Amino acid sequence: MCGIAGIFAYNDSAPPVVPEAILKIREAMRPRGPDGAGLWVAADGRMALAHRRLSIIDLSEAGAQPMATADGSLRVVFNGEIYNYRELRRELEGQGHRFRSSSDTEVLLHLYRQHGQGMVSRLRGMYAFALWDEAGKSCLLARDPFGIKPLYYADDGATLRFASQVKALLAGGGIDAGPEAAGHAGFFLWGCLPEPYTLYRGIRSLEPGAILVLEANGRPKINRFCSITEELRQAEAAGERLHCDTGEVKARLRQALTDSVSHHLIADVPVGVFLSSGLDSSTVTALACQRGGRLNAITLGFQELKGSAADETLLAGQIARRYGARHHCQWITREDFHQDLPRILQGMDQPSLDGVNTYFVAKAAVAAGLKAALSGLGGDELLGGYPSFREIPRLAGALAWAAKFPRLGRAFRIMSAPLMQHLTSPKYAGLLEYGGTYAGAYLLRRSLFMPWELPEVLDPDLAREGWQELQPLVRLEETVRGLKGSYMRVSALEMTWYMRHQLLRDSDWAGMTHSLEIRVPLVDLELLRQVAPLLALKERPSKLDMARTPDQPMPPEVLHRGKTGFSIPVPQWLAEAEDHKEFSRQRGLRGWAQLVYRHHTGVA
Repeated sequence: MCGIAGIFAYNDSAPPVVPEAILKIREAMRPRGPDGAGLWVAADGRMALAHRRLSIIDLSEAGAQPMATADGSLRVVFNGEIYNYRELRRELEGQGHRFRSSSDTEVLLHLYRQHGQGMVSRLRGMYAFALWDEAGKSCLLARDPFGIKPLYYADDGATLRFASQVKALLAGGGIDAGPEAAGHAGFFLWGCLPEPYTLYRGIRSLEPGAILVLEANGRPKINRFCSITEELRQAEAAGERLHCDTGEVKARLRQALTDSVSHHLIADVPVGVFLSSGLDSSTVTALACQRGGRLNAITLGFQELKGSAADETLLAGQIARRYGARHHCQWITREDFHQDLPRILQGMDQPSLDGVNTYFVAKAAVAAGLKAALSGLGGDELLGGYPSFREIPRLAGALAWAAKFPRLGRAFRIMSAPLMQHLTSPKYAGLLEYGGTYAGAYLLRRSLFMPWELPEVLDPDLAREGWQELQPLVRLEETVRGLKGSYMRVSALEMTWYMRHQLLRDSDWAGMTHSLEIRVPLVDLELLRQVAPLLALKERPSKLDMARTPDQPMPPEVLHRGKTGFSIPVPQWLAEAEDHKEFSRQRGLRGWAQLVYRHHTGVA
């Protein structure tokens, strides 16, 4: 995992690349790649590529980037891992390609030469890369289907700039840094920034499963090569044709999970694992130890939660002993949080409500000597672990009638909102207005502030413009369009909204702040394609079935423990800090959101 950057002066009217500018972008991403740095500038000054390296596969200088083919006609900078690179390399060697390194990066160059833009459909992994084709004077940007790895770009009509971080692009200058209303409103709506928006008018995120192609004196063309919603549609149709008994379903689930974890262990450095006492991380730990030997397992403990149902440490230790992992338990205190708060906020490339837990577990992993670690992220979205899989269909079904009377819902909200705000959650005021559809019910479930509250936390004009640009209900409806079953619809919503915009982005910034690569074997396209058809069956596999896939059975205490989530007492810590008490007056995490927003914008 690394940091990539580039500047393409694609229009003749654009000035040549200034090397100092791309070096500023690159060095703003130093924590992403402390093991090395590279820079290439074309002879005509129209194109430049830069790279910060975190060495995971092929630790030698042969794996350094930017990497070029022997004839110099193709160059690439790459962030992520291609887990099927060995299979692709064997195939390409059989087609006459000759390799000079043992890295997965070089596979990208030869795969492009063999298949052109169609190369992306062959990749299994987490990735964001930029490839320069000298012959065609063209630049290709690509991002993996789930959006595990970030890629941001700025195009002013003459020059294209891109990087792994928003803050890095800003450091290089030449960016329209005016406020993007949709980004500001989106943060308070969701607690994270919904793609493709950022806080800045001039910077966009390349959406997952997309490629951007730009030729000299041309215009950027963006094409989607993979859509998670479309993958689920196809899986639903395939599931309708499946005839599997319970034993076969479990066997398929076991094979798919084992295969994904095995691929995610491929590395030339030790790979550890984040271990809570939940089913997801426990299963990943068990399967990883089963495949990769005695791994380092990292668990966080919080003094405020010690002895409560949210305390992960005792059961995590039991799991580690069961599967032979070296257990590292790191206790985090209020003092640790306040001491690290400036670094947390600085590392947070874009404002986010979450990620503090991942920040501390990543820090503990690096202290244990790791450069890469597996996470159980994604199990809830795939195998229905959230209450939303029950609550959203129930709510949408019960209030479907209200969707036919939008004026009634709006009137109820206007009249009840002031009272609800003081008595309970403001969300209850929106039940009739939003609860009758999957899109509206999901907005109620996941939103931080409700739409009518946005003018209270933002400039009213900015809030209004942001809501209109976001069109969240329209985009949520697009996410579930064509899906028939309630399970698949909720899974699509959770994967493409909460997981993509919040959890995966938090894993990236929190891990990279400590130069740690976080791998997510439960967020894998091949795994999705193998398991999703089974989810369309009447007797679909559950997280409990997942937890029973390891050869050695999981401890009963883990199997039958209720879901608690990965808790961290941020609101309590803020309330106890004299210099942050103003942010603790808001209920729950809303005060934390205000603090994060102020740091990123300087606006109260």
